[in-house]
Amino acid sequence: MEFEDHIKQAELSLEKLNDKDLNLKTCVEIYKEGLKNIKEARTMLEKAKLEIEHIDE
Repeated sequence: MEFEDHIKQAELSLEKLNDKDLNLKTCVEIYKEGLKNIKEARTMLEKAKLEIEHIDE
């Protein structure tokens, strides 16, 4: 999955969490899914940053 896809999935998770009819268990699962996507996007961003820094050296 690409960086942008992870961001989009995290945004979708946030939208889902705005549903007041969700039970706690479902909210926790959606939250975990969103957090996983954010962490993956952050990792990809950090790798890109390191690549750019390496090019600049």
